[in-house]
Amino acid sequence: MKDVEGVELAIFIAVFAVVTVVGFAAARWRRGQTLMHLDEWGLGGRGFGTFVTWFLLGGDLYTAYTFVAVPSAVFAGGAMGFWAVPYGAIAYPIVFLVGPRLWSVAHRHGYVTAADFVRGRFGSKSLGLAVALTGILAMMPYIALQLVGIQAVLTVMGVTGSGWAKDLPLFIAFGLLAAYTYTSGLRAPALISFVKDALIYLVIIVAVVYIPTRLGGWDSIFGTAETALARPNPATGKPAGSLFTNDMTHWAYGTLALGSSLALFIYPHTVTGALAAGRRDVIRRNAALLPAYSLLLGLLALLGYMALAHPGTVAAVKAAGNPQLAVPELFEQVFPSWFAGLAFAAIGVGALVPAAIMSIAASNLFTRNVYAAFLRPDATPEEETRVSQLVSLLVKLGALVFVLGFDKSLAINLQLLGGIWVVQTFPAIAIGLFTRWPHRWALLAGWAAGMAYGTMTAYGTSSPTQRHFGSPLDDIPFVGHTGYIALTAFALNMVVVVAVTLLLRAVRAPEGQDETNPDDYLADADPAPAAPDDPGRSLTGRPV
Repeated sequence: MKDVEGVELAIFIAVFAVVTVVGFAAARWRRGQTLMHLDEWGLGGRGFGTFVTWFLLGGDLYTAYTFVAVPSAVFAGGAMGFWAVPYGAIAYPIVFLVGPRLWSVAHRHGYVTAADFVRGRFGSKSLGLAVALTGILAMMPYIALQLVGIQAVLTVMGVTGSGWAKDLPLFIAFGLLAAYTYTSGLRAPALISFVKDALIYLVIIVAVVYIPTRLGGWDSIFGTAETALARPNPATGKPAGSLFTNDMTHWAYGTLALGSSLALFIYPHTVTGALAAGRRDVIRRNAALLPAYSLLLGLLALLGYMALAHPGTVAAVKAAGNPQLAVPELFEQVFPSWFAGLAFAAIGVGALVPAAIMSIAASNLFTRNVYAAFLRPDATPEEETRVSQLVSLLVKLGALVFVLGFDKSLAINLQLLGGIWVVQTFPAIAIGLFTRWPHRWALLAGWAAGMAYGTMTAYGTSSPTQRHFGSPLDDIPFVGHTGYIALTAFALNMVVVVAVTLLLRAVRAPEGQDETNPDDYLADADPAPAAPDDPGRSLTGRPV
C-alpha cells in the first residue's frame, strides 16, 4: 500500500467498526425465544413493521452496486443509464398487487421462500427446485458485486499493492459480514440498514447541492457532459451516448425498465425482506413509500454527468480503464478528505446490507428447497437453521472467490444475466399467486425454454472487453429493434406455458395437489396472545 488517504481510511474504518457492533448487537434486538428457527434467523421473527421494513427493503434493493453502477452507466452512455429510474415506478404497482398475497399465503403456511410457495401451490418439488436453483444462481454474482463496490472505494483511497496486502481489507470486511450474519441472521442487516440509509441520503443530498457549485452550475455540467458524450468511442467509432434517448435506444431503454420491473420483487432477497414484515398492510404501505428511493436514484444518476464535467475524474477513470470508479473518483477529488471518507463508508455499508440479505436468501433457498425437500425431509427447525447458517458462509466465500478470481466486467454482466434468469420464475411465482391455470409441467417447460434462450443469447453477445456475456441487450426477433434479453426470454416462456398447458389439459395430465386455499391469499397476522404478567406484550415479549 502506498499513498493511502489516512483521514478517509480512518473514517471508513470507524464507520465499519460501528456497523460491526450494531450487527452483533442485533442478535438481541426484537429476539424471540430462540434464533434457531428460520422464522427467527432467516426472517427476523416475521415481525417487522412499516418503518423497519421500509429501511430493510431500501437497503436490500438499493445496493452499493446501484451506488456505483448507475452513475457509471450515465458516465459512459448518458441518458440510457437512467433506465433504472422509471423501472421502480413500474415495479412498485406490481409489488402492491403481488406482495400482500405472497405475504399472506406464506404467513398462513409457514413458507420461508418463494420456492416453498411454488412447491405448495402446484404440488411439484421439481418446479420448486427449479425456482430455488434459479434464485441461488442469480444471487452469486449479485453478492460478488457488493464486494466489488467495497473494492472500488478501497482502490480510490489508495489501498493498493499486490497479493495479500491488496486484498486483506476485503478479507476483513468479508469476515465481519460473515460473522455477524451467522450470529444475528436477518436482524443484522435490518438494524444496519438504518445507518446505511442515513449515510446515503446525507451523501447524495450534499453531493447534488455542493458539487455543482464546484463545476459552474448545472448548465455547465450538462453542456460539458453533452460534449463529452458526443465524442466518438474509439472502439465503435460512434458517439458514446447523449443526454436524450433516440430512435436507436428507445426500445432498449423501455425493455430494460420493464424487464427489470418484473424481476424486482421476485429476487430472493426482496422476497426475504417482504416476508419478514409483521402484517399484510406493511407490504402495501411500503409499495407506496418505496418510490421515494426512485427520487434518490434519479439524483444518484446525475452524479454520472457531474463526473463527466470534472476533468480530473475523467482523467483518473481513463487511466484506470474502469468506469465503475467514476463516483468514487469524483468524491475523492471534490470533497474534503473527511467527507470523502464518510461517502466511501456509505458505499461500503451500502454493500454490507444487501450482501447479508442476499446470502441469507440464497441459504434459505438451499435449506428449504434442496436440503429439506430432497435430502432430509424430517430435518428439525434447529437443523434447518444450522444448515442455512453454514450455507450463508459458503455463499459469501464463493462471492469472494468470484471477486478475486474473475474479471470485474464479467461479474457485472453476469449480474445482468441474473436478471434474465430470475424473470423466468415470474410465471410460477407472480401468476401462481392469482391462478393455478398454468399446468405445473408447462411452467417447468416454459422456465427451461426461457432459461435456455436467455442464457444462450446472452452468451452470444460481446463487447470491446468480452467475447461472451458482453451485454444484456440483443436483437428482438420479428421486431427489428434491440431490447433486453430477459423480456424476450419471458415472452418465449409464456408462449410455451400457454401452449403446453392447453395440450396437457386436453390429455388430462395430473395437475398436482394445491395445499393452499383461496382465503390464504387474504389472511393477515392474528393478534398475538398476551403474556399473563403483562397484558400489553405477547408471549415472545414483543409489543402487541
